[in-house]
Amino acid sequence: MCGIVGYIGNRDAYPILIKGLHRLEYRGYDSAGIALINKENELSVYKTKGRVQDLEEFSKSKDITGNIGIAHTRWATHGEPNNVNAHPHYSQSESLALIHNGIIENYAVIKKELLQKGYTFQSSTDTEVLVQLIEYIKSTNQCDLFTAVQLALNQVVGAYAIAVLERGNPNCIIAARKSSPLVIGIGDDEFFLGSDASPIVEYTNKVIYLDDEEIAIIERGKTEPKIVTISNVQKTHKIKELEMNLSQLEKGGFSHFMLKEIFEQPETLKNCMSGRVNQEATNVILSGIIDHKEKFLEAKRILIIACGTSWHAGLIGEYLIEEFCRIPVEVEYSSEFRYRNPVINSTDIVIAISQSGETADTLAAVELARKAGAFVYGVCNVVGSSIPRNTDSGSYTHCGPEIGVASTKAFTAQVMVLTMIALTLANQKGTIKQEEYEGILKELLLIPNKIEKILALNEQIKQLASIFTYAHNFIYLGRGFSYPVALEGALKLKEISYIHAEGYPAAEMKHGPIALIDNEMPIVAIASDNAIHEKIVSNIQEIKARKGRVIAIISEGDTEIKSMADHCIEIPKTKECLSPLLSCIPLQLLAYHIAVTKNRDVDMPRNLAKSVTVE
Repeated sequence: MCGIVGYIGNRDAYPILIKGLHRLEYRGYDSAGIALINKENELSVYKTKGRVQDLEEFSKSKDITGNIGIAHTRWATHGEPNNVNAHPHYSQSESLALIHNGIIENYAVIKKELLQKGYTFQSSTDTEVLVQLIEYIKSTNQCDLFTAVQLALNQVVGAYAIAVLERGNPNCIIAARKSSPLVIGIGDDEFFLGSDASPIVEYTNKVIYLDDEEIAIIERGKTEPKIVTISNVQKTHKIKELEMNLSQLEKGGFSHFMLKEIFEQPETLKNCMSGRVNQEATNVILSGIIDHKEKFLEAKRILIIACGTSWHAGLIGEYLIEEFCRIPVEVEYSSEFRYRNPVINSTDIVIAISQSGETADTLAAVELARKAGAFVYGVCNVVGSSIPRNTDSGSYTHCGPEIGVASTKAFTAQVMVLTMIALTLANQKGTIKQEEYEGILKELLLIPNKIEKILALNEQIKQLASIFTYAHNFIYLGRGFSYPVALEGALKLKEISYIHAEGYPAAEMKHGPIALIDNEMPIVAIASDNAIHEKIVSNIQEIKARKGRVIAIISEGDTEIKSMADHCIEIPKTKECLSPLLSCIPLQLLAYHIAVTKNRDVDMPRNLAKSVTVE
């Protein structure tokens, strides 16, 4: 979702801002723009529909001098993607320029009032309404920019992360946030601004994360920004150190970030387990669970809330927790959970899963759960993001920045954390035998090496993918722990290849999807060893009887399915409860290679954003 970059200091701002926009391209966008104040204190805005490189081309003949500026990549919400609707937006007098992530829900009411006062609008965006409102308040009240922003934000309803420049004032950026992330980087006599840390990490590892309804006055010559709430309460923040490093933001010789991140999974899962699972495989400790043991032991129910890929991880978490902890679990889409009237009790545990920690619907669901008195546990990747700061406890996945829009390593890291949650809680409750507990932990430590073996099949999967680029539809089937994997495999294919794909429990095939099967329909069957293996064998036989083309993910040595399926990808054997960590890998590679063969933009698929920070 939209990206923000800002800079104030002694360097030329333009190169820093453009590089920052490139770093934020993974978030998804349809236009880009930049605002600069030059040495004559003139404020200039350059923006265009398209990619950041289009903005660079457009700006070549323009004055790009100055050492203060703000920049933006836009993902359209209000108003179609075009040059006029791109950010930054001028105020009517062109004395202010503003960039904005989020949605101003009451913009229509404010716009109507401003129109009556003689203001005109160039765009159809809610953002232009906000910058016009700030200018109106500033001129009417004869106040400074900070006060005008503060008064304006008290009038708007919705979500925002904003940065504002003022003509004639080259020494200050005003920034603010509510329900949309904003981070301030602190350098030597300079400040940086970003939607996340990726545009900042090259220059400093010292950051401040703004909280909701806070405004930052970022001034040249100061050592820290001044932070005040919209209700005029001064705030102080501890400066935090980034865990991210620059090499994590580079492709490292891979064709795409997605492929790099698929191949990083053995290492990221080791990082996820580090300090949690001991090398003797006798214990797993998650401090977020242990420190609140009583809450978890008394829980009557666990609710898992998430969106997209994280929701699929949550389904696997449901299977794991119910299997080992004997606690009923419900998995909810955050977007549905927040808008109905769910039954939430003080004895409930709510687990919120989000790679970015900024997913708008999940954040709203967290707030709803907390107000109802539930204990909320976050599972996130980005340290210092909003969900960890708004939950009672939690665990980081520690998989490093994920740049590819289609989530891969974040998914397996989430499943790994949910596995450790289930095992930690089961051990505390005494609902798992020690022998079984240690057996699973021993196998868990072997998972990274087993993924390495699957990754060695990359060329085989690439060749297989080339056969199926003709397909307009795919069906993915799985049973038990493999059912959520089928959903995730179908989602990956849809996201990056634009081929329609659906995942089903294999037993449900007879209740409708079987009507679609013919010799043109590829069916991916996740058929690794499990307790009901013979059932998936029967499902494959039904498919073959109708001339369907079967791609089977099987355990090594499975000759029965190998004799029936058209194509097989063999993966190492593991315990059934851990099988999703392996079976998802060939599905990620299959989707990737089909998309590449079809010349898709794998890292930035159309219409998608990495972090969905608006509804």
